[in-house]
Amino acid sequence: MAKKKYPKKIKTTKTIYLNIKDLSFNSEQNVDDLIRFLKEHLPQLDISRDGYELAVIMPAELSKRAIRTRIKNFLYKKSLKEKFRPIQYKTDEKDGYSIKERKVFEFSYY
Repeated sequence: MAKKKYPKKIKTTKTIYLNIKDLSFNSEQNVDDLIRFLKEHLPQLDISRDGYELAVIMPAELSKRAIRTRIKNFLYKKSLKEKFRPIQYKTDEKDGYSIKERKVFEFSYY
C-alpha cells in the first residue's frame, strides 16, 4: 500500500506594527533590547524597523496578546514598567501597539 501524500501547509502570516517613538526618545538602547528580547522569546517573528515603527511579521495562529505580554515582560525586566505601557491602536491600514509614556499626576497641596 502506497503512502498518502498530504498537501503542504501554507503558512499564513499577519503583520502588526509597534510604535516605539516614546521609548526611543528615552534611550535608543531600549529599542535594540526590545527587538532582541522579542526575537529570543518568539523566534518565529520577523522584525524590521522603519524609523519609529517596528513591523512584526508573525504566524497567523499567534495572537497579538502574546506580543503584548512579551512587551510588558520586557518593560518589567528593564525596570521601565513605571514609565511606559503598551496601548493597542487600530487604524484602517495598521493594527498594533504603541508604547507610550505613562502620565504621572503630581498633586501639590500648599
